[in-house]
Amino acid sequence: MTIVTRRLRLRPFVSSDLDFYAALLADPEVMRYVADGRTRTRQQAEEGLARMIERYDGVHGMHAVERMADGALVGEAGLLQWDIPGVHDTEIAYTLARPFWGQGIATEAATALRDHAVSVLGLKRVVSLIYPDNRASIRVAEKVGLAYERDVTLHGHSVGLYTLSRA
Repeated sequence: MTIVTRRLRLRPFVSSDLDFYAALLADPEVMRYVADGRTRTRQQAEEGLARMIERYDGVHGMHAVERMADGALVGEAGLLQWDIPGVHDTEIAYTLARPFWGQGIATEAATALRDHAVSVLGLKRVVSLIYPDNRASIRVAEKVGLAYERDVTLHGHSVGLYTLSRA
């Protein structure tokens, strides 16, 4: 699955994306609010990328986010299925490299994923799991229509569950 917006192309990752992906996962500021908050080594990034490519089902998983103007990779975004206590939903997830923060890219990608999830996949509910002090990500979730529902535990941390439900 590839999703195209005005400025972005969300496409499946390929093995040649490793240099970008490894740099993204090695940045402590980027990883601060991702999973357990720890950076990853190049080897871990390579293993994770291989798993991501192998397990991609055409719908769920993270996508490389390319800037249409020049093909530069700027981050990752996708739809993830969660089955953790209290959350059995599809998450709109996004992570951008620092040089691309504050440009509306996360909002554009999240909006496209929301629209795809609701209009194409027919999902009645989507969520985002966000660390409470990640104000930028909370603003993105709110801009695309998700609202705080409650706190849940993820990787041993309390995170906010933001939801959008359609009748």
